[in-house]
Amino acid sequence: MKAEPLVLERTLNAPVASVWDALTNNAKMKKWYFDIADFKPEIGFEFQFYGSKDDTRYLHLCKITELIPEKRLTYTWKYENFPGESAVTFELFEEGAQTRLKLTHAGLESFTTDNPDFAPSSFNAGWTFIIGTSLKDFVEGKHTN
Repeated sequence: MKAEPLVLERTLNAPVASVWDALTNNAKMKKWYFDIADFKPEIGFEFQFYGSKDDTRYLHLCKITELIPEKRLTYTWKYENFPGESAVTFELFEEGAQTRLKLTHAGLESFTTDNPDFAPSSFNAGWTFIIGTSLKDFVEGKHTN
């Protein structure tokens, strides 16, 4: 049975171009997202990064599968040495001087169910912080350089 994807939406007080730049500029991504060694907004580009949960570090393996500048970015999301593969999509919608960001993380049910780090609630908490606090503060100028 296919589970419903995790979907979160936030309105950001920043223009679409600024939010897109934050999502695709590696130097800026390091300030609000993860420390990704190399990132290029190109279909087929593969990147990886470490994310931690408590004392456990997970190597995330990703590949860009869809790219529509200033509108949509999708990449696969899986973990080294763990079964399962999901897809993360960022969609941007211009709303005057603001941007509505819709994040969809589909395929979470493909991850192991005996590890609480891969539970839907863990992804929900992580993405809620990442787009609702970290990205929001960054694009709204509430960050330090």
